Amino acid sequence: MQFKRYFLLVFFSLIFFINSGFTIVGHRGDPVKYPEETIQSDNSAFKSGADYVELDLQLSKDGVLVITHDDDLYRVTHTHAIVSQNNFNTLKELKYDNGEHVMSLDELFDHYKNKPNTKFVLETKVDHSVDDSYELEDKIAQVVKKYHMENRIMIHSFSNASLFHFRKILPNSYLILIVGSLKRINFSILPQVNAVNVSSDIIQEHPFLISWLHKLNKQVYVWAEMDESPSLWHWLINKNVDGVVTNFPATGFKYKLAKSGTEKYAINQTGIYFGKRKTNTMMNPYVRIKENTYVFPNQKLNIMYGVRADDNLYYQIAEKTFISAEFVSLDLTKRDIAPYENKQIIAKTNNVAIYNLPENQSKTQKTLPTNKLFKILNFNGSPKKLWLYTNQGWIKAEDVLFYGFFDKLSFKQYKSLPHISQYTNISLAKLILPKVKTNSYLENISALDKICNYKTLL
Repeated sequence: MQFKRYFLLVFFSLIFFINSGFTIVGHRGDPVKYPEETIQSDNSAFKSGADYVELDLQLSKDGVLVITHDDDLYRVTHTHAIVSQNNFNTLKELKYDNGEHVMSLDELFDHYKNKPNTKFVLETKVDHSVDDSYELEDKIAQVVKKYHMENRIMIHSFSNASLFHFRKILPNSYLILIVGSLKRINFSILPQVNAVNVSSDIIQEHPFLISWLHKLNKQVYVWAEMDESPSLWHWLINKNVDGVVTNFPATGFKYKLAKSGTEKYAINQTGIYFGKRKTNTMMNPYVRIKENTYVFPNQKLNIMYGVRADDNLYYQIAEKTFISAEFVSLDLTKRDIAPYENKQIIAKTNNVAIYNLPENQSKTQKTLPTNKLFKILNFNGSPKKLWLYTNQGWIKAEDVLFYGFFDKLSFKQYKSLPHISQYTNISLAKLILPKVKTNSYLENISALDKICNYKTLL
């Protein structure tokens, strides 16, 4: 019986290994765009191409599985509340900046139970050197079985004890050991897990680890405070890792497509063009010949597919009709941008970066000139991570001051925004431009005479 169980474990591990390919895990959802570990953040991660969303689990005082990374909820809800010291009904009253409340695993699974393409990586936040009970693990197993999520979850943990226990209570579950040091990889735990989630620092220092773990039929995931550095992403995917746990699922999906050779993928979502002027569409994203058809300001668009060509993203909005994705927002509404729409911006410092596209990887060497106002010509990003388009290029909203909030209507619109959309970098004083000396008519004539006399002498 024991041999049969071990055989099945290895068999399913190999099936997963062969079929899963380069897996994208959204770390706590899509935390750059939306508050972490909320439905909105999770939905954004899935829409951006994540195969899984990673969630952290802790127990409340009354034994409810609470989805949160921190013991104290102050960082995400602005209220000090220790999870283990409060009943869930109390914790549920606390809200994130987008208005969602602190959530239980039951609530999450109930929300996604009829959406089979949504999958989750569950992390146990437990230290068994302090807590020798397995209540957290047992509760997770109960909820997973209750919602029939066995084939839609993976479990990862820093705790060997936690993973050993899961192998007993969920024998066919896909288990991942998280490691931040080579010392934590040992032959007592490896037979119990299907994969190892390794810090990118370790992988870069010891690249042999990938092939070594593959020879043991273990998948290799990589985690880090992932940014959008092209060099790191190129290095990772060329090292044949099996998955990446990232704060930027859209960027991960971009590299997944690049690695697999896939170019077109379904989106089926409404987007909005917030540009100030009409813009041409094109027949296809490969030749990019402009059509005599246009998209107009504030026009809603049905985004059918996304296509990557020459490392740029284009949206298909009709048969033989495409538009550059930089001009269309999938995450913003008219309400999100209303207070900022007719305002201008001014650089906060003398090194505000300009980007070719609304993404970190498109940073240029140019900076936004100081002491000069620029009109906002378009918007992209999300309420939490807003991008602004000017005649200089794309700018991060957090890097500039919004200029023009000098009337009651502007502040009324601003105060009506949800907290997540309220940028505090607002210029409250009017700009005084440096004075430029203007010559009189007589001074100009005198200067011209001097130039003429100089030329005569030559």
